[in-house]
Amino acid sequence: MNEALKIHKKLKGKIEIRAKIKPSRKNIHLIYTPGVAEAAKEISKNPKASFDYTSRGNNIAIITDGSRTLGAGDTVAEASLPIMEGKALFFKFFAGIDAFPLCLATKSKEEIIRTIEILSPNFAAFNIEDIKSPKSLEIVEELGKRDLIFFHDDEQGVAIAVLAALFNAFKVTGKKLEEAKICLAGAGTAGYGICKILNYKGAKNLFVCDAKGIIFRGREGDSKYVQEIAGLTNPDNLKGSLQDALKGSDVFIGVTGIGNLLKSSDIELMGENPIIFALSNPVPEIFPAEIKKAKKNYIFARLLFSPGL
Repeated sequence: MNEALKIHKKLKGKIEIRAKIKPSRKNIHLIYTPGVAEAAKEISKNPKASFDYTSRGNNIAIITDGSRTLGAGDTVAEASLPIMEGKALFFKFFAGIDAFPLCLATKSKEEIIRTIEILSPNFAAFNIEDIKSPKSLEIVEELGKRDLIFFHDDEQGVAIAVLAALFNAFKVTGKKLEEAKICLAGAGTAGYGICKILNYKGAKNLFVCDAKGIIFRGREGDSKYVQEIAGLTNPDNLKGSLQDALKGSDVFIGVTGIGNLLKSSDIELMGENPIIFALSNPVPEIFPAEIKKAKKNYIFARLLFSPGL
């Protein structure tokens, strides 16, 4: 990990702003005063013209409050900056999108929503990132009531990637989503998103577990989002532990945030040729070496592989 610190210290940030045009005597009166006033007047007549006369159409803001920072948990917003810079780098490198990391010095849901509203004239869209659940889900729910374009990376991004990987894994194992028994561990932002997309695509035998065990209908003390999960899963309304959900399962998907959660004895409970997505980061729920003690043939995935793994 010293290498990671070295490269960050050397670069002092992974992104920068560059000019699209070189100022000169011939153009400065056009790109700035007095000519720039013409663009301002057009936008004054129609705010949507900002997409034609400025970079707004290619700008997105990556919003976080540091409450669910990779490797650091609920911490100061500044600690999220290197992670948000990394996301901004990917947006630019892979899609040519200019993404601005904005780590907010507030944990207030209302202040975060209001900040996004205030910033909206500058951006085409907002990427919501690394905000603790259920606050992140509440923020997204409120943003959905406004005239804003947004993407919830921890909910929608993870769900899309998991679904795509699962379809490919089923091509190898021969299973179908509608037939497979799926154990999903973790009912936070990512778990909520995965649950919804799997249900939408036809999963019939899905069990979701949190720290209290299998989520079932009528369980006391659950948030409305966990209650929604209960309504979409566990068709026979079974009660029990994670191990009970793992029995005979074809798929395990882990988004618990708990490294090394599973042991080989847990994998032994699963069916033949299991699909195991251990997605907690930086340490997954289980490593292949532990899986091999229980199963000879399996499909394994995690978010990021370290060199030499």
